[in-house]
Amino acid sequence: MRLALFGATGGTGAQLLAQALTAGHQVTAVVRDPARVARPAPTGPGSTGASDALTLVPGDVLDPGAWAHALAGQDAVLSCLGSTDRRHPTTVYSQGTRNILGAMRGAGVGRLLCLSSAGLEIAPGTPLPQRLVTRLVVQRLYRHGYADMARMEALVKESDIDWTVVRPPMLTDGPPRRRYRTAVDGPPADGKPLSRADLADYLLTRVDDRSTWRTVVEIAG
Repeated sequence: MRLALFGATGGTGAQLLAQALTAGHQVTAVVRDPARVARPAPTGPGSTGASDALTLVPGDVLDPGAWAHALAGQDAVLSCLGSTDRRHPTTVYSQGTRNILGAMRGAGVGRLLCLSSAGLEIAPGTPLPQRLVTRLVVQRLYRHGYADMARMEALVKESDIDWTVVRPPMLTDGPPRRRYRTAVDGPPADGKPLSRADLADYLLTRVDDRSTWRTVVEIAG
């Protein structure tokens, strides 16, 4: 497949990029600083291996004029956008995704997978200790990011594309196990932290999974 990737320099995005190239996909990564992306080594003269399958497009997701053309001919878009600034409001999720959706419409691309967060909502039946930690600690600490993720999810749900919003729990740098649990519109029972490698595996293997289209999927280890 031909995949466009946003957020390739983040933890999950880097894992997704590596796994997509290993699986033989053609990847176009839109990044602000291409030097931060480690290109795979060519496999030999005239190689058609992973190095040749990666196209880096310099650009900021908030400025679609620099990269919108790169979505032409793509089969799907995967967004691992993120912000490390917890102190100030952000629009990288909502405005960035608005720009992605606009570019997708212009290019005729109809499939989007994007990351949100399991901490965005507290599901009914959540044990009181977990409910208190989420509400009083997690949601306060990430309040700016969560507010913008909520705006992003609303934009995606209002669109006419085949979208999947994936809400992961706390993420780790552990190795891929390819064992995870998912639930639609609610958390998996007894959810545990998940490795970024496993989150990337889920995203990549669900690109053409119609059962996930137009759903919010929560995932856990």
